Amino acid sequence: MAGKKKPAEAEDRQPSGSATDTPDPAAISLWERLDRPAPAPRATLTPQKIAAAAVRIADTDGIDAVTMRRLATELGVAPMAAYRYVSGKGDVLDLMTDAVHADLMLPDDTGNWRDVMRANALRTREIVLRHPWLIQISSPQALHALTPNRMAAAERALSALDGLGLDLDAMMAVVMTVNSYVHGAVSVECAQHFLMREQGWTSPHELRTALAPQMRYLMSTGRYPTYQRYLHEATRKDDPQWRFETGLDSVLDGIATRLGI
Repeated sequence: MAGKKKPAEAEDRQPSGSATDTPDPAAISLWERLDRPAPAPRATLTPQKIAAAAVRIADTDGIDAVTMRRLATELGVAPMAAYRYVSGKGDVLDLMTDAVHADLMLPDDTGNWRDVMRANALRTREIVLRHPWLIQISSPQALHALTPNRMAAAERALSALDGLGLDLDAMMAVVMTVNSYVHGAVSVECAQHFLMREQGWTSPHELRTALAPQMRYLMSTGRYPTYQRYLHEATRKDDPQWRFETGLDSVLDGIATRLGI
C-alpha cells in the first residue's frame, strides 16, 4: 500500500549539508583546500609527505613516473588515500613545484634590488638543475603555477624594487625579464643534460665528438668565421656557471642603465 504523501514543505526542504550547499571543488584552489582540510581520524598522510614522495620519484625516474598509484606505493597507503588532499596529478605537480621552490627563500639581510635578483636567479638555476623535471612539466603549467613559495619569491623580488621610483608595471617588467633569462638559459642546460643521458654521453667532450661530422662540414663552408674562431679559441666552453652568471650580469646591467636604478 502506498504511503502517505509528504507535506509540500517537507518535500522542498533540503537536508543540511546537501549538494546544493557544497561549493564546486573545481572553483576552490588547491592551496585554499589545504589551508582548511577536512577533519580526519588519523593524519597518516600530509601534503608535505605527498610532495616529498613525488619529488623523490621524479628525481630518480623522471616526471612521467609520478602517478597516483606509484605515489600510493611509495607512501604505503591505499590508492585513494591521497585524493583527500589532491584531485589528481595536476595538484601533485603543483605541490612538487612549491616544495622544491622553498629553497628560494632569501635571508632578510639580502642587499639591494640587484643582490636580490641575482641571488634569486642563481638559486633558481640550482633548483632546476637538481630537479630537471621542472623543465619537463608543460610550459604553461610550469610558468603559471601559483604556489605559496613561488608567490613569496615574486613578492620578495617586487618589494626589492619598491621605493626606487619605478611604477608597478616597470617593477613587474624587471622581475619577468630576469625570470625569462633564467628560464631560457637553464632550459638550454637541461636540454643538453637530457640529450647526453639519452645518448649515453658522459661529458661535453663526448657530445662535441658525436656532433663533429656535422660541425666539420658546416665550418668547411666558410660561412661562419666568427663561430669557427669560437670553436678554436674559446676557453670556457665547459663552464656553464660562468656563462650563466655573465649573461645574468649583462641583463642586470642593462636594467640598471635603462631604468636608472
